[in-house]
Amino acid sequence: MKLERLETPGIAHFSYLLADGARALVVDPRRDIDVYLRKAQEFGVQITHVLETHRQEDFVMGSAHLARVTGAQVANGTHECFGRGDVRLEDGDEFDFGSLRVKALSTPGHTPESMCYAVFSDDATAAWCVFTGDTLFFGETGRTDLPDAAKSVENAALLYDSVHEKLADLGDTALVMPAHGPGSVCGSGMAERPMSTLGEEKLYNVVFTKDRDTFAREKGSERLPRPPYFRIMERVNLEGGKPLEKPLGMVSMMDPEKFARGMTGTTVYDTREPEAFAGGHVEGAYSIWLGGLPVFGGWMADENDPVMLVTDRGEDVAQAAVHLARIGLDNVVGALADGFGNWRKSGQAVQRSGAITPTELSAEGGACQILDVREPDEFAAAHIKGAKSLYVGHLEDGVASLDLDKQAPVVVTCGVGHRAGLGVSILQRAGFQDVRNLIGGMSAWLAMGLPVEEGE
Repeated sequence: MKLERLETPGIAHFSYLLADGARALVVDPRRDIDVYLRKAQEFGVQITHVLETHRQEDFVMGSAHLARVTGAQVANGTHECFGRGDVRLEDGDEFDFGSLRVKALSTPGHTPESMCYAVFSDDATAAWCVFTGDTLFFGETGRTDLPDAAKSVENAALLYDSVHEKLADLGDTALVMPAHGPGSVCGSGMAERPMSTLGEEKLYNVVFTKDRDTFAREKGSERLPRPPYFRIMERVNLEGGKPLEKPLGMVSMMDPEKFARGMTGTTVYDTREPEAFAGGHVEGAYSIWLGGLPVFGGWMADENDPVMLVTDRGEDVAQAAVHLARIGLDNVVGALADGFGNWRKSGQAVQRSGAITPTELSAEGGACQILDVREPDEFAAAHIKGAKSLYVGHLEDGVASLDLDKQAPVVVTCGVGHRAGLGVSILQRAGFQDVRNLIGGMSAWLAMGLPVEEGE
């Protein structure tokens, strides 16, 4: 028996390949399925089953494509959302997999169709592991607002019942195999752990350490941004995802002149670090650092928008395209050859933004407008006095509501400066004349012991 956890960078997604004998099953595969085919080849096994825990919201699933390529059967639950599975598993249904036994468990709460799959060895009464999807993370559970934000508390209570009634008695030694880890937009507060068991989760996971009412109230009151591409992923994934339209990461390279001509009607993403963007960038580009593309790339463009890329290095282009493809943005029409340095050398117009340190901002004595683009709960915990708050994902549509002076300096802050970089680029596109990124963000501000306020 062999088990491999395969992580998708940028979105903290975990998929799994479990092999026993000559067969293998894959749990929650991502869109680029080559990784599973290579791993099956390495193990010398045939993929015969694909298990889906739920409709994933943050990436395009590869279930249907993987099944077509391998001949595997897609297994999921009986909820109406999962009407296209090859094998429909009722709560408590079991099937043999080599020397193992897999038991399906209906665990609604995160989403109504959420399933978990407990794996038993031989005739053991305690599970060897359980694939928990987004029902149970390390230290936390999945968010409960996705099906209906108005029923988030109700869904949280349902999730609590699912964990306690379906998972708690599987055995304290059972390995917990979630679909996401820290950094995922499908939840918050996950623990940084390489592995965990049900017994360990019972000691520190909030769904075990809090009573039902407290858990439901607190979980149901989370204020987590919902990226607009979640709706696209939901629609696509209820059909089993979709295959890639072209080889992963393949993008046409453009010289500066061709890039400039092609920009009309496109969305331009600059994937360099915020400090590099501040020093000079293509006018109208969004600043989204490379590692942020799997999340924020889906905020600024939809599945049909043509996207062009500006990168720090040529080798970053393929990775940027991969990040976007995994959230369904396939229309990457070109990238700037040899990065921004080539644009600079060509004599093309260069736009600049500003940067400011916490010491410099503190010395300004309130002369600057301050915009905090973190999530509401982050802002409430501690923020700079007088700062206005609007999450960066909502900034483009909501900037007018902030009543900021476009002619006066605006300092944008977040946790460390990455989201603020995106905020800076949005404000520049909206016509603000003097926009600066607080370098190091609130992390640097707090590290220097500068004053903060709490509350909304």
